[in-house]
Amino acid sequence: MSVDVVRLEVPAVPDYLALVRMVVAGTARTEPLLDDERVDDLRVIVSEACTNAIEAVAARAEAEGVAAAAIEVEVRMSSSRVELVVTDEGLGFDPEALVALPPATDPSRLSIERGLGIPLIRALSDEAEFASGPDGTRMRAVLYSAAPLPPGVP
Repeated sequence: MSVDVVRLEVPAVPDYLALVRMVVAGTARTEPLLDDERVDDLRVIVSEACTNAIEAVAARAEAEGVAAAAIEVEVRMSSSRVELVVTDEGLGFDPEALVALPPATDPSRLSIERGLGIPLIRALSDEAEFASGPDGTRMRAVLYSAAPLPPGVP
């Protein structure tokens, strides 16, 4: 099984988000594993993950009085899935300690402006995991191909 890998290291500034989205979406389109709707999901996932990473790196840089580190983005494509990994050297967080949001149908949800990124990533991914600690965070999301695969193909 062949796996194509694209890696980016970009400055932790919002100006690079459009470039990262374009590269990730373009990579996912080189082999049409995902339909247009799932590529849009992937764009949202990478936007949210990179925004979180940028904010985490900026917070560490401000707290320590140093220049912000870069963030790393990796896209891995196989015959059955697209895997996105975003890594930062921010302060980290406890993914299990996140406050649960009200359901989308609850009118109070309209007043919530922050804290939707990780729930969105989890909702739009087939798999999502977050590993975080004082040295940074690694977010991994997987979207599986909608196309049926021949038996025995991962």
